[in-house]
This record gives sequence, C-alpha cells and structure tokens, in this order.
Amino acid sequence: MLIRTIRPTDVPALLAFEHANRTWFESHVDARSPDFYSLAGVAAHVDDYLDRHAAGSMHPCLLVADDGAILGRCNLKDINPATHRAEVGYRIAADACGRGLASVALRHLMELAYGQWQLTGLDAHVTVANAASTRVLERAGFTLAGPSPYQARVAGRLLDCLRYRHQA
Repeated sequence: MLIRTIRPTDVPALLAFEHANRTWFESHVDARSPDFYSLAGVAAHVDDYLDRHAAGSMHPCLLVADDGAILGRCNLKDINPATHRAEVGYRIAADACGRGLASVALRHLMELAYGQWQLTGLDAHVTVANAASTRVLERAGFTLAGPSPYQARVAGRLLDCLRYRHQA
C-alpha cells in the first residue's frame, strides 16, 4: 500500500470507491451532495482539491492498495500559514477497517504537516458517536480540547463534535 497525493486520473476509481462505501461513510460523517456521485461531480471535487493544494491550503491524499484499488482518503485541510496549523481528516473503506489504515493515514498526515508544510499543530473534529476515530486520534497523541464548533448530520441526526489537538 502507498499513500500519495490525489491526481486527476483518479476520478473513475475514486467514484467507484465513494459509491461502494457511501452507506458506510454516511453512517459516520455528513453525507455528500447527490451531485457528487457522478464522473463530473467527482472530477469537479478533485479539481477543487488540487486547486486548493496548489494554493497551499490543502494536501489531499489517497491510500492505494498494491493492485491500485483505493482503500481510503486522508487530507490536510485549511492549512493556515499564519497560525501554522491545519485540520486532519480521513475515511477508510468499510472492507479495509480494522487493519490500522486510519492510524497509518494519520501518521502520514502528521509527517506531511510537520515536515513538508512546516506546521506546528493539527486539529481534528470528530462526532461524539465516532469512538473508533477518537481512539485513532488519541493513540497518535491528540488530546481532547473540548467541544467543536461543528455539528454533523449523520443518518438524519444532528451530532455534536469534539475537537482534538496535536502539537509538534
């Protein structure tokens, strides 16, 4: 497996990954717009992420199996050069959970943040119902910083989020 920056050529495989895991993801995080689930929708999404990457405000990555299948996604987002902080996010395919891939993805983001991007801290926002993601963050040294200003609509319910922080 490798983790690499997303590419425009990833659109068909990324659409397949998102379709295959849509129900799984929507049981844990905000649902994507129905417009997202088409080649044009995913292409626009990838273009937006690559534009943000070029502007220095995001680093979007894919976890790719040896056979080329996408196993997950992870992103540094809202990179802020003034505060030297960014947010981390990740999503792992339903059939790839339990193999430590979220931890691998998070370590990769931490290496990018503190190495390539020269950041000094990271934030993560996780719903109060997502115990697995909370464990991943805590094992990586993130600490609970209190309630998050965000809420997520998951499976029709509005859920509060918690904010976790990490310092280099």
